[in-house]
Amino acid sequence: MWGNGMMYGYQGGMGWMVLGLVFWVAVIAGIVLLVIWIVGKSGKGKQAQTGETALEILDKRYARGEITKEQYEEMKRDILAK
Repeated sequence: MWGNGMMYGYQGGMGWMVLGLVFWVAVIAGIVLLVIWIVGKSGKGKQAQTGETALEILDKRYARGEITKEQYEEMKRDILAK
């Protein structure tokens, strides 16, 4: 009688131990994923998100009339010199 009672109590405790371990693994994994997501969002600039090159951005700015032809040519020379 004592043997059965002790054995069942031990198995129940083992179940809680495994559940606690799974819980903490999930919490740590969640924190790691959150940090990766935050670093990924803050580390990307607008150019990295759109995949545009500097020349493509410059062409669009000139086409929209944001810069003059002289500014466009000077900036283009600067970009190509790098």
